[in-house]
Amino acid sequence: MDLYNIRKEINSGKSIYDLPLKVTYYARVSSEKDEQLNSLDNQVFYFENHIKGVSNWTYIDGYVDEGISGTSVNKRDAFKRMIQDSKKGKFDLILTKEVTRFARNTLDSISYTQKLLENGVGVLFQSDNINTIMPDSELRLAIMASVAQDEVRKLSERVKFGFSRSVEKKRVLREQ
Repeated sequence: MDLYNIRKEINSGKSIYDLPLKVTYYARVSSEKDEQLNSLDNQVFYFENHIKGVSNWTYIDGYVDEGISGTSVNKRDAFKRMIQDSKKGKFDLILTKEVTRFARNTLDSISYTQKLLENGVGVLFQSDNINTIMPDSELRLAIMASVAQDEVRKLSERVKFGFSRSVEKKRVLREQ
């Protein structure tokens, strides 16, 4: 189904869940710590069951990046494969938990969702309630992506601060 018709159907009162779509998901965690891997397992379990539970949808295997930062797509092989598969028409819609799972860089969030739309694919950020198929989504996506990018910056500053305090503390203790 093409994006124009999907928008037309939604504007006529139908839900995205009423439409016959090929649906996949994207899941990512940024570290390989046990609690994050458990989160990844939970994301995969949820998306597989959720997609298969919608009678109008056709389940397409998902894309998962494990232990990879969202600040860049360079090392996210599953993400890059998903973008390539979108060009081949393998799916119409990608579900993902939230903007931060998709990308933590504002430019990447916007450029990749636009690229996907050019390929006839929308992204539904479930927790953020953003559906890129809808025309009003780009502004909300830009805001959420900016917040996600700023979170990464603040985290980096806190880690650097903690590391420099630790080094300073060790130096002071050696001098005593």
